Amino acid sequence: MHKFKLRRLDYGGIFLYLFLTLFGLLMLLPLIYMAVTAVKPTSELFMFPPRFFVVNPTLMNFRDLLLITGTSAVPFSRFIFNSIIVTSAIVVGGVVISAMAAYPLAKHNMPFKSFIFNMIVAALMFSPLVLQIPQYLLISRSGLMNTYWAMILPYLAAPMGMFLMTQFLRQLPDALLEAARIDGASEWKVFWVLVMPMLKPAISTFALFSFISAWNDPYPSMVYTTVQEMKTLPLAIQTISGGAGVVARVGTLAAASFLMIIPTILVFIITQRMVLQTMAHSGLKE
Repeated sequence: MHKFKLRRLDYGGIFLYLFLTLFGLLMLLPLIYMAVTAVKPTSELFMFPPRFFVVNPTLMNFRDLLLITGTSAVPFSRFIFNSIIVTSAIVVGGVVISAMAAYPLAKHNMPFKSFIFNMIVAALMFSPLVLQIPQYLLISRSGLMNTYWAMILPYLAAPMGMFLMTQFLRQLPDALLEAARIDGASEWKVFWVLVMPMLKPAISTFALFSFISAWNDPYPSMVYTTVQEMKTLPLAIQTISGGAGVVARVGTLAAASFLMIIPTILVFIITQRMVLQTMAHSGLKE
């Protein structure tokens, strides 16, 4: 009987691995098709019956992308530079502000702590669309239009990051912080030397979500800038997908999508171990 149960468990594990492998391949299929389409020549893009794989790969679609999105006044590299500046500032600034807000909420007996935390949770239920008009009026009247600050400042206060880091810090033992204070460490030193390293899994998780959101969002550039030099990569690429002749630009759209998704995949590969640690800690209690 014991051997029979063991064999059943083995068969179940094999079936599970096969199912997960097939499911993973199914999830990768759109990415593979996008990459293949990006290197297809025009003759293969409109072939009937359609062919999944490419026979004569070419980089013509990437060259066309540079020609469409870049001009003599504003090169394509400028859009990439703007996206890197805005995304990096939002991720780094959001992480620091969220961590500094989460620390007193989780580890200090500050006044109105529960009320502030409940307000943060309530903010998660509202759509960002609710704040668009007030944000635009504030940015416009502050004279920040057509600047990087207009695309960065509204996104530094992230309720999701504050909630995630607060919940993560609550699971960490207070004895470590008390020991550091007894040894003479100031609150500032406790935060940077002790708390921030312990927050690495939560920071990586929030940084991943923040990066994906900021890197792929054309809205700030669309609303807060009116000059071509301040446009970001998502907005520049979005212009390709509209207007006349969009069917003829299928290969160029695939090339643009491929370039946009590469940084996201790289960031996920770098942070995935920390993200899994955050999920593992979510079920622990002090």
